Amino acid sequence: MQQEESKVWYACYGSNLLKDRFRCYIGGGRPTNAKRFYPGCRNKTLPENSKGITIDAELYFAKSSKTWSGGGAAFIKSNFNKNSQTLGRMYLITEQQFIDLVQQEIKFTGKFDIDLQKVIKNRSLEMKNNSWYGKIICLGEEQDHPIFTFTNENYLRDEINPPHEFYLKIIIEGLKETYSMSDFDIAAYLKNREGIKGFPIETKLTQLIKGKL
Repeated sequence: MQQEESKVWYACYGSNLLKDRFRCYIGGGRPTNAKRFYPGCRNKTLPENSKGITIDAELYFAKSSKTWSGGGAAFIKSNFNKNSQTLGRMYLITEQQFIDLVQQEIKFTGKFDIDLQKVIKNRSLEMKNNSWYGKIICLGEEQDHPIFTFTNENYLRDEINPPHEFYLKIIIEGLKETYSMSDFDIAAYLKNREGIKGFPIETKLTQLIKGKL
């Protein structure tokens, strides 16, 4: 009898909040309005479960993503602080799917692996491969399964960049889908984030949330 693969929770806080967008990482495909095709995981079984998670870290937008027409991507600061909360969503997938997902995110080709037990033991792991999302973090566990997320190992203060409208709309739809948030609450959650506050995208936020852009 084949042994069942170990499961982990993957916790996200950016465009993967939206289930349809996340499915491209599992089954392969090109997200709506994105400029990148994802090959998907070797095991294309969809997540067994998903649920919201609050991460005690600050959300911000930085760097210039070719996938999203040069707009900033979502990151969290890795110096966790209970006064800063980011709304996330976590998906229950296999360990190998999570490793395949990270490999796609960091665009690594060739043989790739992550010692997840080491991440659990040390609470984090820096892959030191110069990728945007080179730090794997263990957020604890849920239902006896570890919770992992990833971000940059540094706070990218000098690379703050507003997200493209297409990218931000996916995050907005993901928040609505995961939390059934009102338009007012979504605006309150996003408007003061670095990469939005003080940039032209801030003035478009209400229209984006209402689906008028």
